Amino acid sequence: MPDTPSNPPRKTPPPATPGAALKALPHSADAEEYLLSCCILDGGDVIARCLSDNISERSFYTHGNRVIFNRLCKLHENKSVPIDSTVLIEELKARDELDAAGGLPYVLQVAGKTPTTSRVGYFIERVRELELLRALIEATTKATLACYDFNWKDSSKNDVAIAEFIDEVERDIFKITQNRVAEGARRMGENPGPVTDAMKVVEKLLKKEGELTGVSSGFDDIDKLTYGFQRQEMIILAARPSMGKTALALNFAEHAVLPKSGDPVPVLFFSLEMSASQLAMRMLCSLARVNMGRLREGKSSKDDDAKLRDAANEFLNVPLYIDESSHLTVMQLRAKARRLAARLANEGTPLGFIMVDYLQLLSPTDPRVPREQQVAEMSRGLKALAKELNIPVLVLCQVNRETEKSGEGTPKLSNLRESGSIEQDADVVLMLARSQEDKKEDERQGTKSETAGTAPDLIVAKNRNGATGKLQLTFIKHYTRFENYAHAPSS
Repeated sequence: MPDTPSNPPRKTPPPATPGAALKALPHSADAEEYLLSCCILDGGDVIARCLSDNISERSFYTHGNRVIFNRLCKLHENKSVPIDSTVLIEELKARDELDAAGGLPYVLQVAGKTPTTSRVGYFIERVRELELLRALIEATTKATLACYDFNWKDSSKNDVAIAEFIDEVERDIFKITQNRVAEGARRMGENPGPVTDAMKVVEKLLKKEGELTGVSSGFDDIDKLTYGFQRQEMIILAARPSMGKTALALNFAEHAVLPKSGDPVPVLFFSLEMSASQLAMRMLCSLARVNMGRLREGKSSKDDDAKLRDAANEFLNVPLYIDESSHLTVMQLRAKARRLAARLANEGTPLGFIMVDYLQLLSPTDPRVPREQQVAEMSRGLKALAKELNIPVLVLCQVNRETEKSGEGTPKLSNLRESGSIEQDADVVLMLARSQEDKKEDERQGTKSETAGTAPDLIVAKNRNGATGKLQLTFIKHYTRFENYAHAPSS
């Protein structure tokens, strides 16, 4: 009987980055020196341009060049001090940084590297590209080593751990591709920084150039309270089933991509309940003001057909993206949003708004944990996405049955279903609800009327940066369309 060969021994895994020990990280000493020379030659404008193009001391590979650029930035902050080679050398000496900068001969060499700043744009781009390559090498090497060191001891949590690990890797790489001036904490007085950003808004308001500072909802009363949906905010739109959450969200999306004034805002709509074609049908009928029920019954007119075709032509080229995946975890949703955001940024039309319909339909990352913890993780993940992509995220959400049991009819923040974290994480909470008087009136009149009527009250239950209150919209039932409420003229 022939011998059975034994299993071969496991091979040692290859190094994370083959040849990494033999190669220097990507850099160009000449490009760095030329850029520093331009900064010294025409300090104010060139340094300001470097900062606006995300050049920092970390962008320089050579330690001496980092020291020189950092000192130039400090001089740039002090507007009363002119920038030239003599001032730079004196400052380096006074701070005991001349040796760290490479010594007097090296600083003089850098200062005289170029006689003109005409090619500064090229050198900024070159230094920035090489910095990105080094950052990618660092991130991917870290990820590769982490793959080898992955802890397999707790096999019951492998799926969750791997999902979290992949999300972290993808997030790190996505951060590298974003052209952000500052990472982490920002000093209030930076330029650009929090104070300058706020003053731009103040100046806009004082000049009456437009009161909105965010994405318009398309509804005057909502915009008066919120000043539009703001960047980095998570907005919750909550209600009991069949109150019109999806209809109102679709109206928000329509007003974003087909604004009455200004440029369209690209919208990504995650529909976990309805298909993309169903949403498209609702949006077409809403915009064209065609009764979808009559259309399904084959009772539409030639006029309806013409209006639908006109509406379809309006929607053909709008920047509205619908993801109809029915089983998504919050990590998968964030990954999809990042990819589309990166693609649109490269095309010059950055993503401006995300909508999720609806929160409780997201799949849990770990189905074994209590439901309240699952929903809390989803809520935190969506709030983090809003901050990460620097855009508003509208999240539809269910309200529990407590309002119906109590007979009050008006929901409260505590009625948000399955987790108190939703209330805590949200910046704005909008709630749709019908009063008991409206419900009784509906029962008396029946549900067959096709005339326009008042919608459920829209309650602004939380507004982190503004007022709260109760608003009225007009709802056209058979078009599933919300419109501005016509207020009676004041006497």
